[in-house]
Amino acid sequence: MEELTPDQEAVVEMVRDFAAAELAPHTAAWDEDKHFPVDVLAKAGELGMGGIYVSEDHGGSALSRTDAALIFEELAAVDPSIAAYISIHNMVAWMIDAFGNQDLRARLLPGLTAMTELSSYCLSEPGVGSDAAAITTRAVPDGEDYLINGTKQFISGAGASAWYLVMVRTADSGSRGITAVVVPHDAPGLSFGANEKKMGWRAQPTRQVVFENVRIPQSNRLGSEGDGFGIAMKGLNGGRVNIGACSLGGGRAALEKSIAYLKERQAFGGPLIEKQHLLFEIAHMDTELELARTMLRRAARALDAGAPDTVKLCAMAKWVATDAGFHVANQALQLHGGYGYLSEYGLEKLVRDLRVHQILEGSNEIMQLIVGRLAVER
Repeated sequence: MEELTPDQEAVVEMVRDFAAAELAPHTAAWDEDKHFPVDVLAKAGELGMGGIYVSEDHGGSALSRTDAALIFEELAAVDPSIAAYISIHNMVAWMIDAFGNQDLRARLLPGLTAMTELSSYCLSEPGVGSDAAAITTRAVPDGEDYLINGTKQFISGAGASAWYLVMVRTADSGSRGITAVVVPHDAPGLSFGANEKKMGWRAQPTRQVVFENVRIPQSNRLGSEGDGFGIAMKGLNGGRVNIGACSLGGGRAALEKSIAYLKERQAFGGPLIEKQHLLFEIAHMDTELELARTMLRRAARALDAGAPDTVKLCAMAKWVATDAGFHVANQALQLHGGYGYLSEYGLEKLVRDLRVHQILEGSNEIMQLIVGRLAVER
């Protein structure tokens, strides 16, 4: 692995200490009880994790995308569910910082960067997932306001967030008719579905968000009308690197647990780690994660530099890293035998949490579509 700078080493150590003290003792209970630890998220905010790559003028940490990937890897090595929510929140905060007007940034970013106010990203709908350009939630101008009607699906943090960044349709022109707006939690007509029962990510709520004649000022818009799809895709480039880093962290934890277990577990006259075929399995897992880490670093550098191949590299990194993280966790469970299937060893939670990373922020099939299309165009 390439050397970290002293500053990066300090950030990694700080996040590792935070995760060990504030997340590790509680992750199993939060998962069991479906508890969303908003108080702990505010502590993460105090340490600068609410606006990692948001500018400093409104409380952001102004770090690089590589720094962000390091942070999410460390958080997810302890709890992928909490790490993933923080990654989504950071995506929203960055979009508001990058595309919001001065008033919106001044009003929203101090609370968002401190994580005393949480955020949700609302793109998917009950009938619209991968085909994001087909959204139907509509915002109709009414004087200086918009009236919003529609439903968003699979929204992380819904019901607990103070702000909802919503992709709405303002014109019937496909992707060019989509606009990004910000809706406060207390807007009349805003309501939420039941907390979904999920395979993993149980420590964060997932609900429908329903808009019934929700009125917001047009000044809550990011950019111009029709800019929304481009803003969404730019946000998702970073989101893909972040969720890949979460997969890397979870996979790394699973590998570390496996090595410790195989050293300790006695069978067939000695420790299992001495069995060559199991050592080969460890080698495969370690190599998969190192490949993913390399891809993520390269994509993060491209994001920071605004490189022309950013979209391709982010899609590749997301695909490679989320596949690797899940495969390594699943293989780690197998290496633990029956014990891996028990909750107390922590493997089955990693498998459940990491599985969805192959679906969200653009499914891995969509990542392959992006990479393939860009290869053909080139």
